[in-house]
Amino acid sequence: MWQMRMLLKLSSVHVSVDCMSTPSLSPGLLQLLWFVRIVEAGSFAEAARRAGVTTSAMSKALARFEQKHGVRLLHRTTHALSLTDEGDRLLSQGRHLLDSLAQIETSLAELGTQSAVGRVRVTAPTAFARTCIMPELPAFLHAHPEINIEIQLGDEMADLATRGIDLAIRSGSLVGLPGHISRKLYSFPWVACATPEYLQSHGVPETPADLAGHTQIGFRNKGTGQIDNWRFVSPIDGKTIRYVPRSKHVFDDAETAWSIIRAGFGIGWAPAWLGLDDLRRGHVVEVLKDWRIAEEPLSAVRLEKRHTPARTQIVMDFLATLPSTWKI
Repeated sequence: MWQMRMLLKLSSVHVSVDCMSTPSLSPGLLQLLWFVRIVEAGSFAEAARRAGVTTSAMSKALARFEQKHGVRLLHRTTHALSLTDEGDRLLSQGRHLLDSLAQIETSLAELGTQSAVGRVRVTAPTAFARTCIMPELPAFLHAHPEINIEIQLGDEMADLATRGIDLAIRSGSLVGLPGHISRKLYSFPWVACATPEYLQSHGVPETPADLAGHTQIGFRNKGTGQIDNWRFVSPIDGKTIRYVPRSKHVFDDAETAWSIIRAGFGIGWAPAWLGLDDLRRGHVVEVLKDWRIAEEPLSAVRLEKRHTPARTQIVMDFLATLPSTWKI
């Protein structure tokens, strides 16, 4: 039984505690619990079998208890055990202690179940939430009616503690976030792209320098107020190239920017997940693929805590099941 296994571990380890710590269970109390299990099993051999120890170890543990306290708890014969008066008095107290341990185990189990119920607050980039999370969310909520979801849309790194956020979905580097833990969910490429019709009319760029002859569609980052640079890696020397787009059309909403790319008004640079269906169906095609930057990680960030509620873990596992590859 679990109590006996726990006792075996505790009896073999001496834990040092300071004066401000909760007192540990003494060896004498541990041996008292062994005594109760011997009585309940009806023999040393059966008690030892249930605990997964030898009969000798069980017998010696009880003998040490009796010797230390100067009492005899059991009359031992070849075929039977019987309680002494002292053993009879201690048995009820020992059973009370075991009952208390069992109640604690039940309470812990209930707490574990309850932690899988309740609200989980998630913050995620607006376009990612709408494009990748929301299409899959109804099926998840049907499968987990005990979980309540609150999704806050935004690209800034929120103060998770102040806003009561359980998980933040963020891309790129997460260095410099003390007190937080991140779990990589998947990675994705950024792609330069346009419609086949646009490229047929204006030509296909072969290097980033060729982009100067094309209509460019830019994205203004709400956090910085600046139009995002496009990034490439030279297939010749591996050097990173930051390209400053000369954008004819600029949007501060990623989905809106994609809709203009999709409508054939120019070349844009975007995360592949934003238009995955269009890219896979050929409605939009990638250009400068040989110059594509390394894939960027997308992670779930949470506050560093000793215990993560089961409901938060369930939601995090759900997010990790979203498409993990972005092959186009």
